[in-house]
Amino acid sequence: MNKRLFLINKKFFIKKGTYFKKGIYLLSVSLLSLFIYSAFYSDSISKGIAENLVRLHVVAESDSVEDQELKLSVRDAVIDYMYDKLSEAKDIGESKKIIEENLNNITKVAENVIRSSGKEVPVTATLGIYPFPTKKYGDITLPAGNYHALKVVIGNGKGANWWCVLFPPLCIVDVTHGTISESVKEELKNALTDDEYKIISSAESDDDIPVKIKFKIVEFFQNSKIRFSGLISKIFGD
Repeated sequence: MNKRLFLINKKFFIKKGTYFKKGIYLLSVSLLSLFIYSAFYSDSISKGIAENLVRLHVVAESDSVEDQELKLSVRDAVIDYMYDKLSEAKDIGESKKIIEENLNNITKVAENVIRSSGKEVPVTATLGIYPFPTKKYGDITLPAGNYHALKVVIGNGKGANWWCVLFPPLCIVDVTHGTISESVKEELKNALTDDEYKIISSAESDDDIPVKIKFKIVEFFQNSKIRFSGLISKIFGD
C-alpha cells in the first residue's frame, strides 16, 4: 500500500513539474514576444515622427557662463535667419533642401555673432541625423531618438547642448516658453499618423494612460539604443 502510494505521489510530482516547466516556457515566450513587439513598435513610431521633423542642435564651446550665453545668442540668430525661409516649406523634403542651400549663410550668421562678442572661435553647421533626448515643447513632447537636424557647433563643442524643432517651427515656442499655435499643431497632424500625433500630444495627459504607456515604451527603447550607440562609439573611438 505504501509502495503504491509512493508511486502515485511520484507520478503526481513529475506531472506537476512538467506543468510548471511548460508554464515557465510559455511565460518566457510571451515575455520575449512582448519585448520584440515593443521594440518594433518603438522603432516604427520613432521613425515615423523623426522622418517628418527637422530639429536644431546648438552646441556651446564650453559650460562657462560666457560660452553658454554665446550659444543662446547664436541660437537666436540662426532661428531668426531661418524662420521666414522655412515658413515657405511644405514638407520635410523642402525644409531640408532650404537648410542645405543655406548652410554657408548659417555658418556666417553664427560667425558674425561670435565675432561681435569679441571671440574668435570656429563654427560649423551641418545637416545630418543625430540623437536627441526626450524634449517638451508647450503641450507637445517628442520622444528620444535619432532625428534630422541642423547641428551648429561652436569651437570644440564641449559645452551643454540646446535643442529645438525648426520644422514645423517649434523653436519659437521653446524660446518664449509659450504654447503651440493651432496652425503648427495642424502641420504636425498632417505630417504624422493619428497614433504618432496622439503619442506626442498626449504623453503628459493623465486622462489617457494607454498613450502614456506607449510613449514610455518608445522612450525606453530609443534611449537604450542611443546609450548603446554611445557606448560602442566610446569603445571603438568612432
